[in-house]
Formats: sequence, C-alpha cells, structure tokens
Amino acid sequence: MNHKKRTVLMVFGFLVLVLIVGFLIPGIRERIIWRVDRLYLSVLYAINPPEEVLFVPNQTAQTISTPVGGAADLPTAIAIAMDSTPTAKVNELVIPTVQPTIIPAQYKTSGFKYFDQHGLWNYCAPANLAMALSYWGWTGDRLDVGHSVKPNDNDMNVMPYELADFVNSETPYRAIVRVAGTMDLLKQLIAADFPVVVEKGTVIRETNTGQNTWMGHYSYLTGYDDAKQAFISQDSYYSADYEVPYALMMEEWQAFNYVFLVVYPQERSMELMSILGELQNENRGYQIALERATDEITSETGVQVFFAWYNRGSSLVKLQDYSGAAQAFDSAFVALAAMPEASIPKKVMRIVWYETSPYFAYYYTSRYTDVINLSTQVMEMASSVPYLEESFYWRALARFALGQNEDAASDLCKSLEYHPDFSPSVAALNSFGVYTCP
Repeated sequence: MNHKKRTVLMVFGFLVLVLIVGFLIPGIRERIIWRVDRLYLSVLYAINPPEEVLFVPNQTAQTISTPVGGAADLPTAIAIAMDSTPTAKVNELVIPTVQPTIIPAQYKTSGFKYFDQHGLWNYCAPANLAMALSYWGWTGDRLDVGHSVKPNDNDMNVMPYELADFVNSETPYRAIVRVAGTMDLLKQLIAADFPVVVEKGTVIRETNTGQNTWMGHYSYLTGYDDAKQAFISQDSYYSADYEVPYALMMEEWQAFNYVFLVVYPQERSMELMSILGELQNENRGYQIALERATDEITSETGVQVFFAWYNRGSSLVKLQDYSGAAQAFDSAFVALAAMPEASIPKKVMRIVWYETSPYFAYYYTSRYTDVINLSTQVMEMASSVPYLEESFYWRALARFALGQNEDAASDLCKSLEYHPDFSPSVAALNSFGVYTCP
C-alpha cells in the first residue's frame, strides 16, 4: 500500500472515530443527527419531490352545496355550517377588580437569555420556552426542554399544552395557555413584565429544499413600539430583537387561533389573572375565539378565510360541539381547494400537524373514512419519516372503528415508536386488545 492510500485510510478512520465519539456526546449527537437527516431529505426531495396536498372530505357534498372561496360565496355554507350551538357550559368568572392600566406607547423587557434553534431539528419550541423560563431565573437551556418535550430527535411538532406541562411539572414556575389573544392584550402583558410566547403560521425558507413554505413557528415577544408599529421578538430562527410589524403579527397569529403561552412565578398569578380578564377562564376563551372566527369568515379574504373556518372548527371541538366542528372543517378544506393555487402558501396543510382538531371532529361524528384519508395525506406530506404520533393515533382509532384491527395496531405501534409512552396510544392498545409491538 502506497503512502497516499495509507494517508486516505487514516483520515477516513479518524473521521469515523470522531463520528462515533460525537454520537456518545448528547450535544454533538443532536447536531450530527440533524445534519444527516437534512442531507437525506435533500436527496429524497431531489429524487421524488412531494406534491402539494389538499384534502377534500368525503361528505362535503352533503353539507356544503357550493365551493367556498371568499366572502361573496359564503351565505349558503354559513347557514349550514353554523346552525349548531356549542354545548359546553362556561363557569361564572370571578375577575379581580383592578384599576384600568394605561399601556405605554413602547416597552421592552430584558433579563432573559437568547437561544436559537439552529443545528437541531425543529427546535423552535424548546428554544422559545427556554428563553421564557430564563427570564424568571431558570438556568436550563433548550436541550433541557427538548429532551423532555421532544421524545424523538425528529419530532415535527410540540404543542402549546406540552410546553405548559413541562413548565408546570418540571420547573418551579407556572404556565398558562389561552386562545383569542389580541394585540392590546399582548401589549398589556409585556408592559406588566409578562413576556409572551405566541404560536403563528409563517413562511420560512427550508434548509433541505430551498423552498419558501408555510409552517408553524413559536415566537417570544419581549417588547413593542407603537412608533414603529412593531413587536420586538426573540426569534429563534432569525435573530434576537427581531421586529415583527403589528399587521404581519396579527395575520400570522390568526392561523393558530391567536394562541399564547405565559410563564410566570406562582406569586404573580393574581396579577396575571387580572390582566387576562375573561380569558382567565379557558372555556370563555374558546367562546370568544369562536365569535371572532365567525366574524372573520365574512370579513377576511384568501387563505385567511381558510384559517377562520379552521379556527371556528377548533373552537367548537374544545366546546364539544363535534357536529358543528366537522361542518366548519368541511368548509375550511373546501374553501382552500377552491382558491387559486398561486394564492395558497406552499404546505399550508401542515396546519394539521400542529392543530389536530379535525381528527376529533370527524371521529366523534363517525366519519372514520375522513379521519383515515386526512391523516394519511397529512403524513404523506412529510418528505421524510412522518414523525406525527397524533396522526397515527387517530388513524388507528378510525381503523379500529371500521374493523381494520391489524392495521390499527400497526399504527399505534408506529405512534409509540415515534413517541415512546405516548399515553393515548398506550391506552388504545390496552382497550382494543392485546398486541405486542415489534
């Protein structure tokens, strides 16, 4: 063997050794996995680029007589899809009496640690929650959050309730999640030194495809400036002190029913409740969100109409009106399918990754085929392995309902492979029979 070949083999062996050692060190291991996965996705996308997926429910023709594309097309659909009333009862509120607070024209908090999400796969949620916790003195980092809320390195989504559960169970602080937030409420919270985490839909350039596509994104808001008409966000994707115009913030926030999360110390809970007002009651929040979505259906245009219908359906699910929710989701998906392709953000159907209420609505109205079709299309939209435990879970329930027991058990096992000990899947396996996952 000549000297040149021996040198090449030595270098190759050294790189293999570095790779093996790297996998044994958690912080380096995540970065290696992320980069390998990105390379795999790039090759996969080049060979077989995923097509845009738009879902049309099987039962649409029975509930909506004409496609819904905008305000001018809505009267018939509204009359049909809005004929039900939420059945959940709302408890009476006991709101602390406080003096009205004048919101300053600008405000900016400090004292938090900035974390980005780069070098790790879909680490937006852990990075933002770590920032929110650091404001109150928590000394952990994004990996401490991620190892708890992302049981799989490639988990595609962390829901707001999962972030709140982490805070409430694994830190000395408290967290609350509410929908139906407003611009004024965000300012009130920030000005009272309660920085806010919001979830919104935005268009971001994907690292693996180079495409500008729609996705869910968390943002930690720590200030605002009326003169600039902008919020100051600690954006884990872009940068610290990243300014977001008010108008853009509200447009993107609508996609997630104006949801927000506040982390706070227990001793400030009464102060926070007084600022939240009616929203201190979760059910009342969903009623307000329902009313807002209903108004937006006729006042918005384009893809915002889709999100308005979707928010209406999500709120009705929380209020346990599954029939009304199913009709709202029918309207949402038909409205989207009727829109010109150029007006629809690429991959907007990812909304079902993050907000799974359509599964509840269709399943609890016995529309099992729609559950299966929707979950399958949503998972196929993932260009790599679909790390979507919720979609596998709901498809399994629908398959069990249709007697497809073996396929259902396989889905539940796949759900547990991607999210070990995912309690709904564990319970379902125990309920529907004894199956042993490979």
